[in-house]
Amino acid sequence: MNGLDLSAAVWRKSSFSGGSGGECVEVADGFDGMVPVRDSKDPAGPALVFGAAAWQAFVDAVRSGELA
Repeated sequence: MNGLDLSAAVWRKSSFSGGSGGECVEVADGFDGMVPVRDSKDPAGPALVFGAAAWQAFVDAVRSGELA
């Protein structure tokens, strides 16, 4: 998604990130219809932006164990 300004994004650690600190995925809320995702170990690095429906399908698959 070229042109999406994430400079004011408020990032939060995903509840699915590992507790040991090695698997830290952060997401930013408040982007209508989109979910920015980044690696917390590289906050200045790139972010991926997913459509909200696609992100929800991924989260549902993780919760159900489909991707285990």
